[in-house]
Amino acid sequence: MLICLSANHKNSSFDVLEKLSVGADEAAGGMLTGHDALSGAVVVATCNRFEAYLDLDEPFGVSPLPAVYAAIDAVSASTGVSAALLRDTLDLVHGNGVAEHLFAVTSGLESVVVGEGEIAGQVRRALEEARAAGTTSPELERLFQRASQTSRGVKNRTGIGAAGRSLVRLSLELAESRVTDWAQTRVLLVGTGRYAGASLAALRDLGVTDVRVYSPSGRAERFAASHDIQALATDADALAAETALVDLILTCTTVEHHVIDAGILLAGRALVAARKGEDAEAPAIAPVRSCPVGADVEATRQLVIDLGLPRNVDPDVSEVAGVELLDLETIRIHAPLEELNATSEARRLVDRAARKFSAVAEEQSLAPAVVALRSYVFDILDAEIERAHARGDSSEQTESALRHLAGVLLHTPMVRSRELARAGEQEAFLGGLDALFGIDVTMPEAGVAGLPTAPGVAGVTDISSAAS
Repeated sequence: MLICLSANHKNSSFDVLEKLSVGADEAAGGMLTGHDALSGAVVVATCNRFEAYLDLDEPFGVSPLPAVYAAIDAVSASTGVSAALLRDTLDLVHGNGVAEHLFAVTSGLESVVVGEGEIAGQVRRALEEARAAGTTSPELERLFQRASQTSRGVKNRTGIGAAGRSLVRLSLELAESRVTDWAQTRVLLVGTGRYAGASLAALRDLGVTDVRVYSPSGRAERFAASHDIQALATDADALAAETALVDLILTCTTVEHHVIDAGILLAGRALVAARKGEDAEAPAIAPVRSCPVGADVEATRQLVIDLGLPRNVDPDVSEVAGVELLDLETIRIHAPLEELNATSEARRLVDRAARKFSAVAEEQSLAPAVVALRSYVFDILDAEIERAHARGDSSEQTESALRHLAGVLLHTPMVRSRELARAGEQEAFLGGLDALFGIDVTMPEAGVAGLPTAPGVAGVTDISSAAS
């Protein structure tokens, strides 16, 4: 059975999500070693969600909560978030609700900015990382591949992709009221990862031409060369000085420490002021664009946009004169309302895809019974062929005719097994096998036994209430 443990911007604080993102890479392996019944785990960690998709190999009637709590303990060990807080925070999605949830997430329907496009790539990368780590399973593979297909279908057939805006573009839209002329804005881009290219493209769309890139990991030169911008040296003074020369600092790196803080900003302003004093007529570093030559550097107006998770920017920068910080928490508060028509159609497509995914799973649920029937028929077939050989009839025509007859007899039961499984009537097929052939097959049933479901929310459980 499939289970999802979900922390997101709807049920968790930004601080919790930030901590969960730090140890996300090690969580999947820890979950698998923590409980024998867990056969697969894929972790999706983004700036606004942490989700663990688990493949639980337990028969019906056995509570999944020990495996769930073992998974929570593993997440706690890898991220530092207490298990008690995780039990109070995480939603448990189970049964058919897992496919619907992941399909909606991948399609951007559960994002802060409804319809944003980055999440589909993040989900795809989560599966690739699980493959590389050896933590995925055949059923999780099928789930995530269908999620990607559903996302593409939603994007192609609805207006949700066009209506949705990325976090990068939304943050720059929020910055519009603080920027006089994008063409005259000098920008420091911190980071060269997955958001950096999107950030640079969005800046250029606004007319920004003066961009420098700094990489804490030393990749600035390669990124700058491929994007035709300037790279900043990796030494601390170069970074500090540049922070005093720009109008906008945009950070989007995945390092687990603050790259920018108040001390760096103040040190940079002191460096610029000192260099001006050394050669007032030909300053080694140009004055800040939004600050007239000769004016007090500390009077500069600067905007810092932090798209990193964990935070790239220490909140203490807001205490520096003239600096305004726009971080993910602020962006989330200002996220626009979804466009109802496009979202409604997208939801219908997601629901249809989830039902189809579940129908296939239901068909597969009768596989042991189908195998039992085929084994029963083929055992009889082999016995009859041996009998014919014993009578001296070893012709290929006789054996071929018997095998053809067995195939014809099995055709209708195979078709009916799929039809009954899709209709949720597996018991009818099992009862028929027992009544006609005496084949008794014990089957695990779909769903998760013993878990209360939140009123009005199919397949979603409050973990803390399930324990009571």
